[in-house]
Amino acid sequence: MIVPVAPEETDVAAAEDEEPAGALDALTVLDLSQGVAGAFATKLFADYGARVIKVEKPGAGDPTRRHGPFPADVPHPERSALFLYLNTNKLSVTLDYTTPTGAAILRRILEDCDGVVEDYPTLRRDDLGLGFDELVKAMPRLVVTQVSAYGATGPYASRPWTNLTAFAAGGQMAMCGDPDREPLLAGGYQAEYQLGLHAWAATLGALWNAAQTEHGQLVDVGAMEAMATTLELSLSNYLYRHRPGVEAPAESPFLAGPQRRGNAQSAAIGLYPCADGYVGVHAMARQIPALMSLIGVDDAALGEDRLRRNDELAAHIYAWAAEVTKHEAYRLAGEHRAPLAFVHDMKDLVESEHLRYRRAIREVEHPEAGVLSYPRGPFEMTGASWKEGRAPLLGEHNVEVLCGLAGLERKDLPVLRAAGVI
Repeated sequence: MIVPVAPEETDVAAAEDEEPAGALDALTVLDLSQGVAGAFATKLFADYGARVIKVEKPGAGDPTRRHGPFPADVPHPERSALFLYLNTNKLSVTLDYTTPTGAAILRRILEDCDGVVEDYPTLRRDDLGLGFDELVKAMPRLVVTQVSAYGATGPYASRPWTNLTAFAAGGQMAMCGDPDREPLLAGGYQAEYQLGLHAWAATLGALWNAAQTEHGQLVDVGAMEAMATTLELSLSNYLYRHRPGVEAPAESPFLAGPQRRGNAQSAAIGLYPCADGYVGVHAMARQIPALMSLIGVDDAALGEDRLRRNDELAAHIYAWAAEVTKHEAYRLAGEHRAPLAFVHDMKDLVESEHLRYRRAIREVEHPEAGVLSYPRGPFEMTGASWKEGRAPLLGEHNVEVLCGLAGLERKDLPVLRAAGVI
């Protein structure tokens, strides 16, 4: 449990008990993001021990502070579920770095940073001394990661984008949905979270290289490419079988690349309604005997000839699934070693005995939002801990960062605040 620290512009109290070391304790990362992707990348740094300094707009704060849901459905900039999740374990400092004074302060902070992640072209501002080329002259090991939908170059680079447009442009939407219906958007901010994961991994790689070579890098991560690289089956099939200059035969439309196939790809690969939900089945050839045993069909010939008797096998699975609950189906599948899982909704995830055993959801206390539950980081390591820290209050660490890193005096802060710089 995290003990709330002092309010805005007060010194942060030292923890009474020393926390276990995090895997990334040695790193300091500046977070200039204003969306989901960059914030998720820096969240992973912070949750695994790095000191992450989030720079927010004076007064208003990060835009995600205004995104719901909010506890009790009462909007409040310190209680946004999206902000609280994306910014665990970070330090918050308010700073308008689009002004000459703010840019100068930002440069001082960057001198103590190993890397910086941004999703707007802030660090291309040569007029403010924030261009990458100028920064890397003064800070040769600095890693600057820029995340966007299309990357920093190319004909689409300057286009505005959202999670939906990035998901559409990345090719994954084309594969989601039924073949005779419109493509579907995956739930949540999937394009941005995939972009954030790639940005985190790319930044880690650049930081490791900087530690070996003493040279920083400009890391350019685009959602369109991030998603296209995960379309292995679909994109590779098109590249391998529909070579440039070779038209796909009319009788073989599959040569143009896999199309949307919905949930029912074959009897042994599909989604089936059960008594209180849905179960997903994906049985490869070696797993067919286990599937047949699960549904109680003693017909080896059906299993061996399942492709030509697809409808018959599907009918048996439909009949079996209709009589069982999703939890019963999951239990029986485990006993028979059959490849089946029920579709987990959010309630199922929170109540999952498996996730409870792994402590995948933790409670964290926040001075404004109270005690809330958060998903743990996506992996565990035996030699380092995941930090159960909360998101910061707006400007909570101004003294620690501006005075401790940027070299300002406490008496400077009221003046800068009055001028709108912090």
